Amino acid sequence: MNPETDLIGHLMRRAAFGAPAEELESLAERGYDAVVDDLLHPERFERPQEDLFERYNWDMVHFRAQNMTAARWFYRMANSPRVLEEKIALMWHGIFATGSTKVTINTWMAEQIDMFRDYGLGSFRELLVRLAADPAMIYWLDNQTNHAEAPNENFGRELLELFSMGVGNYTEDDVKQTARAFTGWTVRQMIPRYPYGFYETEFVHDDSDHDASKKRFLGEEGEFDGEELIDIIVRQPATARFVARKIYNFFVSETPDDESEAELAQAYLDGNFEIRNVLKTLFHSDWFKEARFKKVRSPAETVVATVKLAGLFRSPREFGLIILPDVSEGMGQTLLNPPTVEGWHTGKEWIDTAALVERVNFISEKLGDRANPGIARIVSRIVDGKSSMSTEQMLDSCLYELGSMYVEQSTRETLKDHFGGDVEFRFEDDTDREQFKETVAEALSLVGVAREFQLQ
Repeated sequence: MNPETDLIGHLMRRAAFGAPAEELESLAERGYDAVVDDLLHPERFERPQEDLFERYNWDMVHFRAQNMTAARWFYRMANSPRVLEEKIALMWHGIFATGSTKVTINTWMAEQIDMFRDYGLGSFRELLVRLAADPAMIYWLDNQTNHAEAPNENFGRELLELFSMGVGNYTEDDVKQTARAFTGWTVRQMIPRYPYGFYETEFVHDDSDHDASKKRFLGEEGEFDGEELIDIIVRQPATARFVARKIYNFFVSETPDDESEAELAQAYLDGNFEIRNVLKTLFHSDWFKEARFKKVRSPAETVVATVKLAGLFRSPREFGLIILPDVSEGMGQTLLNPPTVEGWHTGKEWIDTAALVERVNFISEKLGDRANPGIARIVSRIVDGKSSMSTEQMLDSCLYELGSMYVEQSTRETLKDHFGGDVEFRFEDDTDREQFKETVAEALSLVGVAREFQLQ
């Protein structure tokens, strides 16, 4: 195997949603550094054109149901050339966890994900300002009830605890001052939903309901508004560590590493709070390049990785996209509806008996079906032009084609035993060739349900 292809396979599993070997080979010709540079600058590429998608999926046009909003997002995760933009949106969705069960208006949820796409790689300061003015977040944390004469601390507390600094880096009085700074940050009164469905709303800064008096926050004093408070927050060392820890957890490992996280925190401070600069440091580090197959895929990542390899839902004309949110939910992750304000508990907690059965069934079905265009292509790349192949060669080819994968020796031996051990498959006529292609599809399915495929 080509070491450059292996490295880019690792990068695309973490910075994207994986890719088949054919795509990795093309990327390897450009080189790792160039691929990282393109990932970090998604504006170089067009976003997916959704007009055709809406033409063939008319029921998803107005985002009337959570599943429809989530299905559109799965389509973009599987097809967008701006793939890190989608991956970073998924990360922020888990950190700035907002749930549709309370928000109920899916246009707001869709707009929040759009905001994560637009600002998720840029300035953390700008991202927090946009978050504080986001209608879904305002409603989720009750800031529309945060009034000058009766402050509501919900948003202020979560901004400090879960969105920026973390417990132990501020006082209860800082929470109170934060609530006061964000009084009057609300949404425009909505037109009633019925009879025509949901209407859009927008952020409003109600000066008449804002507490403009002097505040003391993290040792500084002034007539702070919300933006000025965020200016103070983003330059705190605690915020740098918070951002570093969250990014390390999402892109590298659930097991903290103080030295690596300190490097990312410094990149945050040196880069004027730019998330792009933190990720650039991460992707070029040796510790990232070496952290292969040590992180459990989330359900959303598993679903997208599987459909990309299977070559499914690449066209807006393809029927059945609406099932993907349900599949992800069965694996334990309901997009647009995190279980709590803390988001999802990740890592090994993704794997339990029920969730694992859902993973195994979905992956084996999609990767073992030669009717799926991606699998047909992979099988042809493995078999065509050959007249024989050993079990070892077949497994090596399957692992490579599924994104330059790796399995432990014990897994390899189990797979070999399933196919009769060290045997030589011969397929010189069309009948034998077709029969062997079914064997290869079966091998792809089994590799897909192995422990290592659940890792990235």
